[in-house]
Amino acid sequence: MRRKINQVPKDIKKPSTPMQPMMPMMPQMPMMPMPCPGYPVGMPPQIENPVDFEIEPGPPVIVDKNYLQGYLKTLIGKFIRVDFIVGTNMFVDKEGTLEEVGIDHIVLRQAETNDLMVCDLYSIKFVKVFE
Repeated sequence: MRRKINQVPKDIKKPSTPMQPMMPMMPQMPMMPMPCPGYPVGMPPQIENPVDFEIEPGPPVIVDKNYLQGYLKTLIGKFIRVDFIVGTNMFVDKEGTLEEVGIDHIVLRQAETNDLMVCDLYSIKFVKVFE
């Protein structure tokens, strides 16, 4: 049996209250800045003496001599021999002038070739400093 579109079945109830819109019909006014006492309206307050922030010198691993990186930084410019462990039981040693200490690496300048060698800091087992 086919029904006409204009016919509403009798078992469907109409809502008792009309539906309210979810959004307000009138847009709200944008927030206006509150005036600050002693300052003209619309002008940001001027700071007379800006705070002088200090820049942190770096992470403690690099700065503190109690860490390997911090201690090795005190040896920059000295000729050193570094023993590295490769794998579980193989040692490799490299010699050169310590040029730089990073968070995870050191840089050695080789005496024979004047080349730079970047080495893994975490493989270092021993460091000998030649005085």
